[in-house]
Amino acid sequence: LEESPLDGIKVVVNDQDFSQVCADIDGPVGTPYENGLFRKKLALSQDCPHSPPKGYFMTKIFHPNVASNGEICVNTLKKDWNPSLGLRHVLSVVRCLLIEPFPESALNEQAGKMLLENYEEYARHARLYTGIHAKPKPKFKTGAISESTTALNVGQPNNETPGAIPSSVADIIRVITATEQIANVPVAAAAGSASVATTTQKREAGLAKVQADKKKVDARKKSLKRL
Repeated sequence: LEESPLDGIKVVVNDQDFSQVCADIDGPVGTPYENGLFRKKLALSQDCPHSPPKGYFMTKIFHPNVASNGEICVNTLKKDWNPSLGLRHVLSVVRCLLIEPFPESALNEQAGKMLLENYEEYARHARLYTGIHAKPKPKFKTGAISESTTALNVGQPNNETPGAIPSSVADIIRVITATEQIANVPVAAAAGSASVATTTQKREAGLAKVQADKKKVDARKKSLKRL
């Protein structure tokens, strides 16, 4: 199976337990299971191949021939079993079951009845299960972000000393400081103008007082001369 894999099927071998064989099955195109990824398990008995393996879907699926516990009902794994049949044939049969279910031998009676009476409703339920339970996990590229950052810094000299604030952070701090200084200029200028105005007012008041006192003194001198 590893040398000549089946179309839409990837076998996952457990080196610690050869009595169980798992496989990831792609949902066939044109079916309600399209774009889904379904994990299937085959449990091999001790007298295998004389007895058929038991098949289970590990991924939750809405299908007439799959029970609520994941058990698969297909004649190949029951009355039609033949010791000459290999795992390759079994996996192919199970994938074909996704293309053409057999509602007459349904383990999921609701799905079987719905398939016979209202295919559109059955397909809607199957697509809903597929979208919720069989959605393939996204593949993230490890280091993609760090590689992008490195690419942006190619050719940029690194003059920063260990423990120093990164240049980008320092630039931001300088901008903020400059902004604060500009914002404070009008306040300082206004404060300085107010101080100058107060000093001038005090000087003018002093001169007015001196002139008033001088007038008083001149008036007294005149009154003394008359005496």
